[in-house]
Amino acid sequence: MTPLHRAKMRARELRVVQSKSGQQLSHSQALEQVAKELGYRNWNTAAALLSNYPDISIQVGDHVHGTYLKQPFTGRVLSVTEQGGGAYLRVTLDLDEAVDVVTFDSFSAFRKRINGQIDNKGDSPAKTSDGEPHLSILGHVHN
Repeated sequence: MTPLHRAKMRARELRVVQSKSGQQLSHSQALEQVAKELGYRNWNTAAALLSNYPDISIQVGDHVHGTYLKQPFTGRVLSVTEQGGGAYLRVTLDLDEAVDVVTFDSFSAFRKRINGQIDNKGDSPAKTSDGEPHLSILGHVHN
């Protein structure tokens, strides 16, 4: 759940609480109040800044799954570095099992440790020739 989605849920909860106490609060008033609670000037500012937060949140040690050069993987996050003012994350992953990064049948090149850059959705801005992200982190592995 993104920070923006959580803020909107908080506004809905606030309206329910207010209505139970007999006070009517419009949706826009609830959003403005949540923005103030979060330390923003108004809802427009809060929505703009909260929408910049990543949809995927990863930390060192997390066990994640995704694709690397179209090969599925699971692995541990070894490092995460913010880049581009927070627009991208540089990640290093230690894969549970090496993946073959070559598509030719007569040749293989396996990688167990990979580095890549991802955006706030978990996808690499670098793409393969058919438009697929080089690296895509789809989420956390739940044991």
